[in-house]
Amino acid sequence: MAAPGTGTERTVGEMFASATADLSALVHDEIALAKQEIKKDVVRGASGGGAIAVAAVVLLASVPMFSFAAAYGIHSTGLGLVWCFLIMGGVYVVIATILGLMAYRWFKKVSPPERTIAGAKATVDVLKNAKPHPAPAAPAIPSGDGHRALTP
Repeated sequence: MAAPGTGTERTVGEMFASATADLSALVHDEIALAKQEIKKDVVRGASGGGAIAVAAVVLLASVPMFSFAAAYGIHSTGLGLVWCFLIMGGVYVVIATILGLMAYRWFKKVSPPERTIAGAKATVDVLKNAKPHPAPAAPAIPSGDGHRALTP
């Protein structure tokens, strides 16, 4: 096979080096595509994780402070103090549930890197279907002892 632009024959080593370089470039491109697709999903996952963290902080930090204030505010209307505290506990459970559902929706949007998987499968299919060209068979030369010797 002639080297491009030179008109000279390329050696098997040169062809192998060229094929190896092309395959290496293909693998690097596939990895770059995977990084790009996964980065988007990591941002979505981090957003969901951030929502869970915010929900936990809000739940833990605000429950004691606002529960007492709101319960005593409701109690001033004439409702029993126990019922006032139960109402406030229910309000905070509802808030935490809403934030948890929001986090679930963000996590649900995380998907596998589909273009990368399709590209990798296509590469595997091409490599599976690539058939090496066999070397031409060397002619046998009869030797004096009845055996055949192969020429180099």
